[in-house]
Amino acid sequence: MPSLPRRIMTQAAESPEGTLLCPSALLHLGNRAAIDQALSRLARSGRLIRVCPGVYVWPIQTRFGPRPPAVEKVIASLSALWGQVIVPCGGAAANFLGLTTQVPVRSVYLTSGPNRRLKLGELMVELRHAPRWQLAAPHRPAGAAVRALSWLGPDEVEASLDVIRRKLSAEDLQELAASRAVMPAWMAEPVSGLVADG
Repeated sequence: MPSLPRRIMTQAAESPEGTLLCPSALLHLGNRAAIDQALSRLARSGRLIRVCPGVYVWPIQTRFGPRPPAVEKVIASLSALWGQVIVPCGGAAANFLGLTTQVPVRSVYLTSGPNRRLKLGELMVELRHAPRWQLAAPHRPAGAAVRALSWLGPDEVEASLDVIRRKLSAEDLQELAASRAVMPAWMAEPVSGLVADG
């Protein structure tokens, strides 16, 4: 029978990119203490990447050597594992919508969960707890607009809404309007004006 580390690596290799390896999901392979020890050893040897305590991923093998899985895939897996909303930060949303040419230097995501720091190889990913209104319409253009406006602040809302109006579909604008109830007044009022203007 193959060793426990080899069985863990076989399962990892058969999983899609960004799949998480957690001790509780591997109990069919052995007892908890042995799994914890095997995962720790595999991470120390570089065969797995430790993302945060108790969470590991398998590096993707390329012709240039191993690389961490795509951040977006790991974030999606963590969101499902923890049952939390995790979305790109406002700066990334503003860049996505063409409201700024700045590209965030650090990889920051907003979350409904607690603040956390993740490590994917050399890349540090920061999860920052955000209020509910900043997490509206997760993974939708309307939600990106909310986060972008939040990042830009009250002084930039009017000008930014002109750009957003051209970027979002009518359906996305309706979804943005539907989020007004949870927005702060400084954002909700101009968004209401946008809706009133048609």
